[in-house]
Formats: sequence, structure tokens, C-alpha cells
Amino acid sequence: MVLLAEVKKHYGKQKLFINGEWIESKSSVLHKNTNPATGEVISEFPTATKEEARAAVEAASNAFKTWKRVPLRDRALLLFNLRAKLEEHYDELCRILTQDHGRTIGEARGSVRRVIENVESACSALYGMPKSNEHINQVANGIDQYLIWEPLGPFLIITPGNIPMHAWSSFVPYAMAAGCTVVVSPSRQDPVAAEAVIKVAQEAGFPNGVINLIHGGREINKEILSQPEIKGIGFIGSNRAGHELFEMCGKLRKTSSINGNGKNHVVIMPDADLDQTAQWLLRACFGMTGQRCLGADNIVIVGDIYDEMREKFKQAAASMKLGYGLDEETDLGPLTTQAGREKVEKWIDLALSDGAKLILDGRNPKVEGYPKGYFLAPTILEGVNVDMKSARQEAFGPVASLIRGDNLDQVIEWINTKTSLGHSACIMTQDGRNARKFIQEVNTGNVAVNVAVAQPYAFFPLGSRRESFVGTAKSRMASMRMFMDEKLVISRWV
Repeated sequence: MVLLAEVKKHYGKQKLFINGEWIESKSSVLHKNTNPATGEVISEFPTATKEEARAAVEAASNAFKTWKRVPLRDRALLLFNLRAKLEEHYDELCRILTQDHGRTIGEARGSVRRVIENVESACSALYGMPKSNEHINQVANGIDQYLIWEPLGPFLIITPGNIPMHAWSSFVPYAMAAGCTVVVSPSRQDPVAAEAVIKVAQEAGFPNGVINLIHGGREINKEILSQPEIKGIGFIGSNRAGHELFEMCGKLRKTSSINGNGKNHVVIMPDADLDQTAQWLLRACFGMTGQRCLGADNIVIVGDIYDEMREKFKQAAASMKLGYGLDEETDLGPLTTQAGREKVEKWIDLALSDGAKLILDGRNPKVEGYPKGYFLAPTILEGVNVDMKSARQEAFGPVASLIRGDNLDQVIEWINTKTSLGHSACIMTQDGRNARKFIQEVNTGNVAVNVAVAQPYAFFPLGSRRESFVGTAKSRMASMRMFMDEKLVISRWV
């Protein structure tokens, strides 16, 4: 076993980042943040006061007045600097993310690489974004008409516990490229990771107030969103919180990109490569310990391959090694919080009470050297049908439900009607007709063929549908339409 070094054993009392300065909160509310693998406290962080939240909004608002006028190439230079700094701190960021979130170091490397790709995409968006390129001379006698796009103002960005850095990069670089400023409110689950990426951005040289960080929570987030200077919100998290914020945006007439829960399916057709599919399913169902919005926990096996596919998948899952993610040999890390593990265990109990049966029970695993970690081993259930509550509710843990399907038409109908969520659906097949039918008819925003996680690259938006997404624009590249608004200019000079 080769265990990579932790960047720090303890990160101390975390601060707020307002107007270019790290300040200690005056709040009396202090939370403990633990390493999910060891259960040890690695930092303390505050819930900011309303006055501190207001100061962050004012800083973003004041910075916007000048940031929106910064020449395009100067904004681009700062984004290029950010990319360079992320590369410089790449290894450190990966180890911090593993220590704070619990994922494996390999998964952390992939996530930080996504952050860098999003910054690259934001640079591309800056040069290709909506601009004054719709111009008609002499639209009427002596009248010219053209369209320009302008940044809206400061935005609230709320990032989730499962992808604290990746979610940050799904909004913040694009906001800055558009000429907007931000107040970032990260999840309480992994605040060290959220702070680390802000510190790297600070090194890139952005003007004071362009990026601000507040350790908030539900009430502070609502307080920030209610401020008149804040023009909208970028959010990734639960449907419960997201839909509440969406309703608030409607009342306040603010724009939004709100991404919520998923209940994703992998469909395995009789002609699929079963050995390869079994390996792909490990990442789809157990990658990031199942804590991913594009992961899958409904595995639909069509036709007479059910028994063979079940055994191949079970054997592959049972061989996964649990441990601290800083160990290069670890296949599966802990869940991020003790509460998260308990929630998944309750979901398993729900499935069993519905009539499902365990064929691989990952509860209460013994992980040598880490008795206090929030571990849950790969868990596989069968006897699941699509009308069970567990087949319609997201597990958000390392759990897979095996479902028998008769044909593709039936399965597409299930995906489209048995859940109100619409993040992703994947199909494993060698038949182009079945693949095309699946792509055309399944009602999810992300669709994959012979890929078990329908994760788009950064220069594509995260396409989600139905109750998995509400708002005016998708995240990543598409968010440029949220951060900017149109202005039509009509002029007469003759």
C-alpha cells in the first residue's frame, strides 16, 4: 500500500473570502468538518452572519461596475492565468479533494481535470459568446438595427457536497468570462475543497470582489438571493432545495440554472459485451461511492442474459477494494458524511421492505485501518420492479438495483413514465437500430451508447430534463445565456 501524503492534517478555522481578503467570521456558529475515511476533524468552519453575507454581496456589486468593462482580452488573460494556476496546484487540489470528500485519488484527478476543462471552455465561450454580430443596415429608411449582449451583474453560486470543485467550475469561470461577479456558497460537507479552489483563483489575479466565498447554509443562501443586486443563481444539489430556490427566483424575477436529483438507468441489451459492461457498471454504480447525479442505480437487463449478467456484475463488484482514497490501490472510498451513509442504509431498508432481495450486501464493511470511516461496500439488489419506491427514488450511494426487462419499447416507457427525473440514460448494444431508437425516444437530457456514465465534456452543457432541471439555462457553456441579456439598438443617422 502506498498512501499519498495529506496536504495538511488539520486546516484550522476556515475563513470567509470577501472583497479579496480572507476574514474571520464573527459568527458564533461553528461546525466541525471531518475526513470521511478516518472520521477525524480536519477543519472548523462558520455559518456566516447576515451582515457578512451582505458585505459579500456589496463587494460583488461594486466589483461588477468595473469588471464588466474590463476588455475581453484582459478577462481572457486572467482565465488563462487561472488555468495555469490550476495546473500548478493540480496534485495538491486532488489530494485535498480526496481527503475532504472521500473519493479515490483517481476520481479526484478526473474531477480536477474537469475543472481545468471548464476554464478552457469558459475561455472559448468568452471569444465565441453572444456578442454584437447581428447587425442589419437600412432596416428602414436611414435606420440601422443591431443586437448586443451585456452581463447582468452579481450571481449567487451554490455548490454541492458531491462535486465541490467541479460544480464551482460549471458556473464561476463562465460568469467571469461573461463579465459577471459571484458570491459562492459551498456545501457544508467539504468546505476545505471549496476553499482550496478559491485560493487558486485568487493567485490568478482577479480583481477584488469578483469572486467571494461565504460559508452559509439554507437561510443565508436565501438572504443572499433576496438582495436586489443579485441577478440570479447557479445551483447544483437536491430537488428539495433547488425547487425552493427556483420558486424564490420566480417571485423575485431572477434568472436561474438549477440542477437537482437524478434516477438514471443503464439498459443492457442481449447483444451487449457482458464482460465489458460489468466493468463499466462499476464506475456507473459505485464511482464516487455512488454520490453522483449522472451515476446509475437502476440496471435494466433485457432478455435471457439476466443470470449471466448478474453473476459477472456481482463478481466484479465484490472484488472492489475499500479504503482511504489516498491509497492508489483503493477502488472505493467512503461516503462523504455519516448522515449520507445512514440515508443510503435507510434506502436499502426501503428497497427490502418493497420486496427486493440482496445478492451483495455492502453494509457494515470492515475496512482495515479505518474503523471510523463512513464506508459502505458495493450493494446489489434484485427482484426490483419499476413500481417500487426504491426504483423511483435516488439512492445516492454505492447501490445497484437489477430489473428484468422484456424489450426495448417497454424499457423506454419505464424510463419516461416511472420517474419524474431526467438526468441520463445509457444503453449497451451492438445494434445501431436499437441505439438510434433509444436516443430518439428516451426522455432524458443526457443519453449514452456503450458508455455507462453520460458525462458530457466541459464544452457541452449538462443536459437534464423534467424535475432534474429547472431554470432559464443549463450549466457550463449554456450558462453564458443566463449570465448575459440582450439589448437591441435601433439608430437613425440620416
